[in-house]
Amino acid sequence: MLLVALTFLVSVGYSQNNSNDAREQFQLGVKIGANLSNVYDTDGEDFTADPKLGLAGGVFVSIPIVSFLGIQPELLFSQKGYKGSGSILGSEYKYSFTSNFIDLPIFVAIKPTSSIIILAGPQFSYLLKEKYKLENELINIDEEQLFDNDDVRKNILCLVGGFDVNFNHFVIGARVGFDLQNNKGDGTSTTPRYKNIWSQATVGYRLFNN
Repeated sequence: MLLVALTFLVSVGYSQNNSNDAREQFQLGVKIGANLSNVYDTDGEDFTADPKLGLAGGVFVSIPIVSFLGIQPELLFSQKGYKGSGSILGSEYKYSFTSNFIDLPIFVAIKPTSSIIILAGPQFSYLLKEKYKLENELINIDEEQLFDNDDVRKNILCLVGGFDVNFNHFVIGARVGFDLQNNKGDGTSTTPRYKNIWSQATVGYRLFNN
């Protein structure tokens, strides 16, 4: 579906007037949106969860190299995590796990048209805070770590790709990303050695072009 949407957007972009072509201009902008994230266990343990929505937003800079190629670094506050529910001895419960990150993606930007930008590159994520919440009829746990392991990896290398669609000063963005490193630094955790995986949708505004 992503490829079909991208193909359609590229064809639309080629048909548009290029009088507002900003591909060779330095750009600075802000963006806000949401992550739909989950986790997966890298060693294939029996651990499943439901995806969770989280906030994503920050700033981006577009640095042209040539008209069809550039670099686009971004600095984002990004919430990732998962949620789930179940039953123990007839008692229903639900839980959620939220990780707050500062994300720094550094994209290679391919610009087939002035309206479409295809993006891919590494991302460096720094963990700010983890929050675990469990609720049922008897207990309510908040602000407690789910996995008891002191060696939590705070710096995580990720891989991210996606595209931006430009409408004058407005930018609609879509991303898909996943961690390349486990979130447990020493690898000794026997509970899920999970990695984050997420999709992201944002709306941005270019503050100025130069």
